[in-house]
Amino acid sequence: MSIPSCAAAIGEPARARMLYALLDDHARTSTELALIARVTPSTASAHLQRLRAEGLVAVVAQGKHRYYRLGGAEVAAVLEAMSVLNARKAEPFVTTTPEHLRAARTCYDHIAGALGVVLHDRLIARGWLADYELTPKGSTTLAALGVDLASARVARRRFAFGCMDWSERRPHLGGALGAALLQLHLRKQWVTRSRGDRTLTVTTAGRRALRAQLGISD
Repeated sequence: MSIPSCAAAIGEPARARMLYALLDDHARTSTELALIARVTPSTASAHLQRLRAEGLVAVVAQGKHRYYRLGGAEVAAVLEAMSVLNARKAEPFVTTTPEHLRAARTCYDHIAGALGVVLHDRLIARGWLADYELTPKGSTTLAALGVDLASARVARRRFAFGCMDWSERRPHLGGALGAALLQLHLRKQWVTRSRGDRTLTVTTAGRRALRAQLGISD
């Protein structure tokens, strides 16, 4: 896979619409993606073949159905970064992102939006994360909170990295650690997922926990 070939695959409008739809970490059929891309099913199949060839999407077979999802967290990071470039405006920056998506949402399998950026910054400010590796204090604290660090460390992906947030223009936390933090928030019902899009809603319990554990308030 070459950079020009990959960029050309992403840059085609119908394929771009498919890829950005898959950023919510929900697999979709080729028929569903055809509707999203506003192309015929046969054209969608051709586009998906190209995206698979570039490693941008993966296919999962389940019974009679074939579901497509992003090729990995690295693909999600590229798409988020390209969103920043595409939406770049003259200073001062004024976001056009809908408020519910800007506040908190998923980016592939980690927390994005204002909440994701604050979590990223607070982990660093408290000395729990340095150069995208947990410090001893960070490991102890997050493990005590219930973050599954053991699984995160053996995952076949980067442990942690700064994923550029397209609405905030600053990094949120990606990688296996970012995914583990999202799972913690969902498991403890600190956030809930929207059925219709990538929105995350912080619950009352979540606000209390974020304030107590990280000093994050509304």
